Amino acid sequence: MAKRVKARAKTSSLGTKIFLYVFMFAMAIFILGPLLWLGVHAFASNWTYPNLYPDGWSFHWWSKVFDDSALKTAIRNSLIISPIVVVASMIICLPAAYAAGRMNYAGRKTFLIGMFAANSFPKIGLFASIATLYYALNLMGTFVGIVIIQLLGTIIYMTWIPAAAFAAIPRNLEEAARDAGASKLRVFRTITLRLAMPGILVAVVMSFLASFDEAQGSYLVGAPQIFTMPTEMYSLVQNYPIQVAAVFSLLLAFPSVILISLARKHIIGGQLAEGFQIK
Repeated sequence: MAKRVKARAKTSSLGTKIFLYVFMFAMAIFILGPLLWLGVHAFASNWTYPNLYPDGWSFHWWSKVFDDSALKTAIRNSLIISPIVVVASMIICLPAAYAAGRMNYAGRKTFLIGMFAANSFPKIGLFASIATLYYALNLMGTFVGIVIIQLLGTIIYMTWIPAAAFAAIPRNLEEAARDAGASKLRVFRTITLRLAMPGILVAVVMSFLASFDEAQGSYLVGAPQIFTMPTEMYSLVQNYPIQVAAVFSLLLAFPSVILISLARKHIIGGQLAEGFQIK
C-alpha cells in the first residue's frame, strides 16, 4: 500500500514538473518571441517570405529613425514629458502617501480604495469627458495638457506604494531618535525617508513607465500638434516600413527594461506587492 502511495506521489510530482516546464516554455515564447521578432527586423535589411533568414543585415533602419524629424521629435517629447510627470506626481502624491501611511484619519481607507477604483476601469471614457474641459481651458494640443492627462496614470503608484513604505517603518525608531534629541526634520530625513526610499524608488520607476507608455490620453489631447513615442506608433504602423516600426518599438522598450532591471531587487523583494496592501 505504501509503495502505491509513493508511486502515485512520484507520478503526480512528475506531472506537475512537466506542466511547469511546458508553462515556462510557453511564457518564454510569448514574452521573448515578439522581442526576438523585433530584434531581427530592426537589423535586417529586408526579410521576404518564404525565406527562412533575412536577406542581409544593416543599421540603415536605425539611422532612418534618427534622421526622421517627426520620430526624433516624438522621442524628445517623451524624454521631456515623462520626467516632468514623475516630478509633479512626487510633489502632489508623496505628502498624501505620508499622511496615508503614518496617520489614522477618518476616510483613510475610503480615500485609498477610491483612488484604486478610479484606476480600475478603461480611461477612454474619462479622457473623452476631460477633453470637453480641456477645450474650455485651451489645453488641447499643449504640453501642460499632456502632463496633466498622464498624471492620472501615475497617482495610484506614487500614492499607494510609498504609503505602504511609510506605514512599514517602526515608530519606535522615530521615537528613539526624538528621545536622543533629534529634531522632527532630522528624524524624517535620516530615518523615515531613508527607510521608505526603496518603496519610493519603485513608485518612481512604475510612474515613469506609466507616463512613458501612456498613449490614449496623450493622443486624444496632443494630436496632431504634439506626439510622444507611444502615440507616434499609430503613424508608424500605417505609414512606415515594418523595420522602422521594429526599431522604434525597441527604443520604446529600452527604458522599461533598463529601469525594471535597476529596480528589480526592490520589486522582487516585495516593495511593489506591499504597495497594494491596505493595513
